[in-house]
Amino acid sequence: MQQAKKRRLLASVAAGTLGLSYLTAEYLFNFAFKRVDYVPETSADKQKYAAQYWRYVDWFKKVEKEHWTWSTDDGDDQMSAYFIPADDSTKAVIISHGYKGNGETMANYAKMFHELGFNVLLPDDRGHGQSAGKYISFGWLDRLDYLTWLNRLIKRLGAQTKLLLFGVSMGGATVEMLSGEDLPPQVKAIIADCGYASIHEELTYLLKRQFHLPEYPIYPLVSTINRHRLGYYLGDISSTDQLKKNHRPIFFIHGEKDTYVPASMALENYQATDAPKELWIVYHASHAESFWLDPTAYRAHIQAFLNKYFY
Repeated sequence: MQQAKKRRLLASVAAGTLGLSYLTAEYLFNFAFKRVDYVPETSADKQKYAAQYWRYVDWFKKVEKEHWTWSTDDGDDQMSAYFIPADDSTKAVIISHGYKGNGETMANYAKMFHELGFNVLLPDDRGHGQSAGKYISFGWLDRLDYLTWLNRLIKRLGAQTKLLLFGVSMGGATVEMLSGEDLPPQVKAIIADCGYASIHEELTYLLKRQFHLPEYPIYPLVSTINRHRLGYYLGDISSTDQLKKNHRPIFFIHGEKDTYVPASMALENYQATDAPKELWIVYHASHAESFWLDPTAYRAHIQAFLNKYFY
C-alpha cells in the first residue's frame, strides 16, 4: 500500500513537472517567435547612438524609393520591401535586417551602400514590418523568400547585374543560410555581421543566460511547438550546415564583446565554409555595434572586401 502511494505521488509530480515545462515552452515560443507589430527599443549599450540612428532613418524616409511586393503561393500573404535605385548602376545589395526589426532599421547600412553606388533592396522578413506572417522563422523561411527578391532585382536591373548579400544579426544568419541555396550567378559575394551558427546553439545559450533555464526539456518542447506551427524542427536551422555548401567569397564581421550572439559563433561560421573568406573581430564592439563604433572603419573594411572579391 505504501509503495502504491509513492508511485502515485511520483506520477503526479512527473505529470506536474511535464505540464509546467510545456507551459514554460509555450510561453517562450510566443515570446521569441510570435510577431510583434512594432520595433522594440534597442539595447542600453546602443542608446548613445540614437541621434545618429534617427538621422539615417530621416534620410531613408526622404530618399527616392519604390515599394515592392509579391504574394506567397496561396496568394493571401504579401511580402514587402523597399527598393532604392542608384543612377547608372548595375550593382545591387539586398540587406537583411535583424530580429524584430524591419528594412527601415537598416537605414544606416542602406545609406552606406547607396553612397558606394549600389542599388539597395530592403525586405521586411516574415513576421516583421509590412510583410505577412504570424511567426518569426529566424531566417530559415526568409532565405527562400530572398530567392524571389534576388530574381526581382535581376529582372529590374538586367542579367549583367552584380548582387551582394548583406545582413546583420538574424540578417547575418539569413544570408549565411541563403549561401547554401542554388543562387543565381549574379550573386558575387556575401557579408554577414554577427550571425549565429545555429538556432539550437543560440536558443540554448539564451535560455541559460537570460532565463537561467536548462536546455532539457525546454528546448525540445519549443522545437516541437515550432514543428507544429511552422513545419520544421529548430535543429534544421543551421548557418554552419548551409555554409558548408557555399562557394562564394564571404566576409564575417563580429563584435568582440557580443553577449547576445557570442563571437565564438563567428569562428564556427568562418570554419564551416571552404569558400574565399575573411573574418574581422571588432574589438570593444557589442552585438550589432560594429558599424556604430566606427562607421568610417566599418565602411573601409567593407570597401576593401568588395575591391578584392566583388568588382
